[in-house]
Amino acid sequence: MWAFYARHLPSYSWLGYRARRLFWRDRALDFTGQHWVVTGASAGLGRAITLQALRAGARVTAVARNPATLQALCADASALGLSGLHTLRCDCSLQSQVEALVQILAHGAAPVDVLVNNAGQLLHDCTRTAEGREASFATNVLGPYLLTEGLWRAGGFSGRRPMVLCMASEGGTRIALDTRRLNIADPARYRGMQAYGQHKRAQIALAAHWRALWGPHGVDVYAMHPGWVDTGMVRSAMPAFRATWRLLLRDATAGSDTAVWLAATRPAQPDGEWIWFDRRARPLAQPQGTPPDPDARSRLVAWLQTETAPPL
Repeated sequence: MWAFYARHLPSYSWLGYRARRLFWRDRALDFTGQHWVVTGASAGLGRAITLQALRAGARVTAVARNPATLQALCADASALGLSGLHTLRCDCSLQSQVEALVQILAHGAAPVDVLVNNAGQLLHDCTRTAEGREASFATNVLGPYLLTEGLWRAGGFSGRRPMVLCMASEGGTRIALDTRRLNIADPARYRGMQAYGQHKRAQIALAAHWRALWGPHGVDVYAMHPGWVDTGMVRSAMPAFRATWRLLLRDATAGSDTAVWLAATRPAQPDGEWIWFDRRARPLAQPQGTPPDPDARSRLVAWLQTETAPPL
């Protein structure tokens, strides 16, 4: 694992970001009139995306589960002279709360132009939600699925070329999708890093699914990798990694750059499963010895439909 970190450090750290920036042509951001919804918005990447969207004129609904951090985000935005911020409290690991959030957004004053599925968890101990699901799966996969599908079905997206962004990870690009490893609620079988990788792999698959389904209706859907960013989740879940590479980790602004750039430029992307990293679409690596599975994505969607269906 440490050999992998060392091999990819030049690309995923701030070194790679700053080297690539030399060849980018930045444009003035203007999101005036747009309504953004950002989950996990009160810290890390979500906070950086929220503040950048506000600076560019968007109205942003910031979603997080902790009212104190949402209040701090409001204070930060006010101190910066930014307006247009609204907050909603939601624990994205709970189906009941996400479904309630969908109803609030779908019947709100403005349809959603940009949805950023950013809320995420990396847990090393198997933890169950109040609804009985493994908490990181419920946050990383089930929550984004319910929110995105729910908004689509409720007509909550705007008719002005809306965009959905899944904040995935490099950890989801090197493994095969396996629905049997998504919601492991048995502590003896649960491995936090493996679960997180599967969750991010599922997010990439869902982005491809939604793009194929809704692209003809004018919806842009992207999955992206922010690089290795010094966030609160990294500090709590990967302390040894952070202690070793702390000085080379990206800050949240660099990690969120591709998200904001995608919203501003809406670049075309190839069919199938891709992940955007530093403003470029990257193919997924096929795990050695694993044959391509063209039906994996459809199985994932069918399984999630069953998982989220109300009991008979």
